[in-house]
Amino acid sequence: MAGKPDLPDLKALHDQRKADRDNIRATVRGVVRAAREEARSRAVARAEAAKTFAGVKLPESLRDNMELFLRLLREVLSEYGPELRTTFDELLADLIAADERGVVSATGASEEDESFRRAYELIHGLDVEQQTMVTRALTVYFHLANLSEENFRVETLHNREREVSLDSDVDESNALAVAYQQLIDEAGPDRAAELLERLEFHPVFTAHPTEARRKAVEGKIRRISRLLEERPRLGGSDLAENERHMLQEIDALLRTSPIALKKPTPVEEADTIVDIFDNTLFDMVPQVYRRFDDWVLGEDAGRVPPACPAFFHPGSWIGSDRDGNPNVTAKVSRAVAEKFFTHMVETLADKCYRVGRNLTLDNDHTQPSAELVNLWNHQVEMSEKLTSRAELISESEPHRAVMLVMAVRLSATVKRNADTMYRSSDDFLADLRVVQRSLAEGGAPRAAYGPVQTLIWQTESFGFHMVEMEFRQHSLVHSRALADIHEHGRNGERGALQPMTREVLDTFRALGSIQKRYGIKMARRYIISFTKSAQNVADVYELSRLAFAHPEDVPTIDVIPLFEQLEDLENCVDVLNDMLELPDVQRRLAETGRKMEVMLGYSDSSKDAGPTTATLALHAAQERIAQWAEKNDIDLVLMHGRGGAVGRGGGPANRAVLAQPKGSVNCFFKVTEQGEIIFARYGNPVLAQRHVESVAGATLLQSAPSVEKTNTGMTHKYAGMASKLYDASHERFLDLIHSEDFAPWFSTVTPLTEVGLLPIGSRPAKRGLGAKSLDDLRTIPWVFSWSQARINLAAWYGLGTACERLGDLELLRSAYKEWPLFSTFIDNIEMSIAKTDGRIARRYLALGDRDDLSKKVLDEMALTRKWTLAIVGDEWPLQRRHVLGQAIRVRNPYVDALSISQVRALTALREKQEEMSQEERELYIKLILSTVAGVSAGLQNTG
Repeated sequence: MAGKPDLPDLKALHDQRKADRDNIRATVRGVVRAAREEARSRAVARAEAAKTFAGVKLPESLRDNMELFLRLLREVLSEYGPELRTTFDELLADLIAADERGVVSATGASEEDESFRRAYELIHGLDVEQQTMVTRALTVYFHLANLSEENFRVETLHNREREVSLDSDVDESNALAVAYQQLIDEAGPDRAAELLERLEFHPVFTAHPTEARRKAVEGKIRRISRLLEERPRLGGSDLAENERHMLQEIDALLRTSPIALKKPTPVEEADTIVDIFDNTLFDMVPQVYRRFDDWVLGEDAGRVPPACPAFFHPGSWIGSDRDGNPNVTAKVSRAVAEKFFTHMVETLADKCYRVGRNLTLDNDHTQPSAELVNLWNHQVEMSEKLTSRAELISESEPHRAVMLVMAVRLSATVKRNADTMYRSSDDFLADLRVVQRSLAEGGAPRAAYGPVQTLIWQTESFGFHMVEMEFRQHSLVHSRALADIHEHGRNGERGALQPMTREVLDTFRALGSIQKRYGIKMARRYIISFTKSAQNVADVYELSRLAFAHPEDVPTIDVIPLFEQLEDLENCVDVLNDMLELPDVQRRLAETGRKMEVMLGYSDSSKDAGPTTATLALHAAQERIAQWAEKNDIDLVLMHGRGGAVGRGGGPANRAVLAQPKGSVNCFFKVTEQGEIIFARYGNPVLAQRHVESVAGATLLQSAPSVEKTNTGMTHKYAGMASKLYDASHERFLDLIHSEDFAPWFSTVTPLTEVGLLPIGSRPAKRGLGAKSLDDLRTIPWVFSWSQARINLAAWYGLGTACERLGDLELLRSAYKEWPLFSTFIDNIEMSIAKTDGRIARRYLALGDRDDLSKKVLDEMALTRKWTLAIVGDEWPLQRRHVLGQAIRVRNPYVDALSISQVRALTALREKQEEMSQEERELYIKLILSTVAGVSAGLQNTG
């Protein structure tokens, strides 16, 4: 008999289920407790982060983002090592307390209080590796703070745009539209349209090494920027995932060395331009044109011919500026030109293909013009293979077929296929306009003046070259090369030529080959540094001829004199008069409609004469050159060699344009863009768009009668005051730099030597023509080093003494209110002073053991601060510029910590270098270079 089946133990089963339920409840309670604990922890972290900003009045969204990033950074620091976060917190607490008194005092922080000394001793107690990690943490925060400010500026611009009604007379958020409307009001619509047609903004991107941030760091910053931009649209788990990604990127930033592993080659430096082009310029520039059209043409925009000309034409010195940079050779210039050309044409090919693919307008409803049919037949005759893939759609969708073949022809242009390639961007433009006219005539104007017009604008702006390369070399190199050739023969018939002479000749051959291969727009400008006479210009034309056996191979070049030192600025018109006597110059004037470019150097003039004298001398030189051009019927283009720092002509570009003398702009503004300024102005598409509109609007508005009247009238009204400031500041500046052993003292009290070790550019810190004194030092390390020492001497030295001698505060205040040049200059000085710190400056100056020079610097700093604040009516720097002033106040304690670490390391190197092992020395140098990168990120406009 079968046994009965076993019955389950009901009690055991009940007990098991109860135990399971209890375990689940316990697990849930644990998760809830953990979540509450995490929430409390986050609340504490938020409260801790908020304390940092308690004393400043930042806009809510900006403060929230800065608090967010500080909280996330502190979390990452805790994960890396709790002691690192503790040190970070203690250091900032002391420096925030120390800064509260110093920032608002009348003369600026110069005495060290207990909090500052505690911070100094805390850093002093850390070993080099610990200091390096603190430095990295601070540098990461600056990158995050910069992103917060960038995000706030973008948000502000979007808010302004949302406030503009479509019924308004003008788009107040678009500086170009506002300027054009003002021109119409003042000069009439015909004159305004004439000036608009002349408009050109020509930024020239250079490889000057003031961008201390490595490319690997830039990529992480961009990714965090995108995550920050997404946050307002997210919630729940999406927001949590966003934060997790942020923590991941911030952790990677902390663990990534801020210093590149090696100096970039000039060819690698060209990637900076390619990167900006891909991420911003290519799509942003036509958007600027489109926004202008949207407002000016109203409802007709996008279905009638455009009103906005393609006025943005970028240039580049990267791979072609060989002044003092032996790494830029003829071979390098060829390679860089090929990189720009290849990338540009490939980009156009891709865009042409995408536009063409979407032109699916059929033959029945959009009849092609006879001109388009003829273009298709020409394409078939050119190559049946070329048109075979598009032939099937040619009868039903002819516009699409033609555009797709054009895209293939662009690809053939890259490959140098002689049968099917485009010979120039003008030929490609001609085909685009055939398509555009056919679409418009066929009843499809929105396709004609929408996507096809965008591609036309892009081609008009960038051509096949992307950027117009400009060659530059020192005048002394040319004269030495000619003397060598005259002595030994062009081909060394009477003895071997010097290597530099051979390189000079090879440079002209490279320029010629670039023109033949990629077109004259790729490279036709040749700038002469330190132009002293018309003979320097004649030398370049002669060398250009000597480089070629056959006259027909000699390239077309426009030789541009560069006046940069004070004596050269004063003599510039005499040199220009002599230039007009040269047959080569007369020939080019006839070929270009009497257009001539002249370049002015803001950097060397400032180092040569002091910032106040240089500013006034440059303004006077521009006025004289403009008058000379008018007298000689010259269509003048003035190129401004400005840097990002105030000591190199930096500051808001639109205000600088509006302050130029009458006749010196003529709707054409050309300026160098370099270092961290390139990324700051063109890294974000929205900010880049605003920058281009702002500068273009100012360039247009500078020709308005009211602006010309103000600039001319106020320049003459305050000429007497300017003359006194010029003389007194010049005397004070020369007294300092001509002091005995000033150059070695400068090298000792700043990280000049160490800055030269930074792998941030292919260019050496000295020109290589026998650098034995301050005269041979490049201006960039001069400005960069003073900014690192928190002194910023290059921006302001001499102004305080000049104002003191003048002694007329009411006159200075009147000039500040009425004279655009003076108000722009003083505002830039105030911004520069806001980034100085007397306490830290004293520590740097003490490295030099020259009390006399230290006293001159500190006395002038206090005097300049006093007069600048009195002129603008502030109690502390940037008090009236609320967002900028408060943002700098937030940054200062963080920069202070880096500066203390840097000066401590410099002190150790200066005093104990002989006792250090090679390994110890390398650790200190690594620390200093890390602080340099951090201070650069904190101060931003360093070069």
